[in-house]
Amino acid sequence: MPLTKQDQLLALAGRHALISEQDIQRSGIRSTTVSRAVKAGLLERLNRGLYRLPDAPWDEHLNLSEVAARVPRAVIVLVSALQFHRIGTHQAHSVNILLRNNAVAPRLSYPPIEVFKSGIEAAFTEGVEIHRLNDIEVPITDPARTVVDCFKYRSRLGLDLCLEALKEGLRAREHRIKPARIMELAKLQHVSTVIRPYLESLI
Repeated sequence: MPLTKQDQLLALAGRHALISEQDIQRSGIRSTTVSRAVKAGLLERLNRGLYRLPDAPWDEHLNLSEVAARVPRAVIVLVSALQFHRIGTHQAHSVNILLRNNAVAPRLSYPPIEVFKSGIEAAFTEGVEIHRLNDIEVPITDPARTVVDCFKYRSRLGLDLCLEALKEGLRAREHRIKPARIMELAKLQHVSTVIRPYLESLI
């Protein structure tokens, strides 16, 4: 007996931690099937165009995955990236994302986001890693780039956070942050004169 469209939808959701509207459409499943599954409690709507099974295991990076799925041109940065890499003690109360200067800030009901902008094109590729979280490709700044970015946006984050990130980043062996790489990225972000004295005092 052939599978119904609802069966196909639930099977698709079972193969992926998160499924998007685009995934569903590519599978030939109509929105009415999705609506009925959500209404019946068979599928959970996380956000507009993003779904998962209600009993899917909780993942600590779910918020990052949701934002990456909804805002594909964004890069996860700053406190969110620090928390992802387990650098320092600060907790992200919103998902920090980097967008180009001319980008329109997205409106998400959840999770909360904080938008930072840059006109440096290389800021969206240099020191950016792609992590696959919940079957979603999530661009996140690597440890060295994250530390440098904190100094770039120090007026919004506070210098104490920046200094803690620099100290912890250099000290943690698993990150292997080299001072030369810090300075290379600092030049990219135009903060080399700001970060140099702090870096020199720690090495």
